[in-house]
Amino acid sequence: MTWSQPEPMLTTPVPTPDLGPGWADEPKWDGFRALLHTDPGRVVLHSRHDTEMAPAFPDITPATAVQLPDATALDGELVVWEGNRFAFERLQNRLQRRGAAAAQAAEEWPVHFVAFDLLRLSGADTTAWP
Repeated sequence: MTWSQPEPMLTTPVPTPDLGPGWADEPKWDGFRALLHTDPGRVVLHSRHDTEMAPAFPDITPATAVQLPDATALDGELVVWEGNRFAFERLQNRLQRRGAAAAQAAEEWPVHFVAFDLLRLSGADTTAWP
């Protein structure tokens, strides 16, 4: 059975930062929203608009392949750190690079995948879990 990525949950502005019972918040990451999922023998990295991103970020997929079980999916954000801040401009410069240019950019400005939702684990849909 083929797994279909869910629609991303996007941020919603609120008039006050107060949270009611049962609600949680997360920081605004200054990066690219991405869905990462593993299939046997490969790691797929997509934008929220379902654009393939792995060729631009070769530093993400090899490490992920050995750390996650097959049929696992994470929702998160690709970010670049520069000193003690997010460097969105460095991330933007990486998006259009492929091949040797992408590998060189990965050496200079490594990207990190910050996961904030587990969508699937070893084939089990986790989206209904509390």
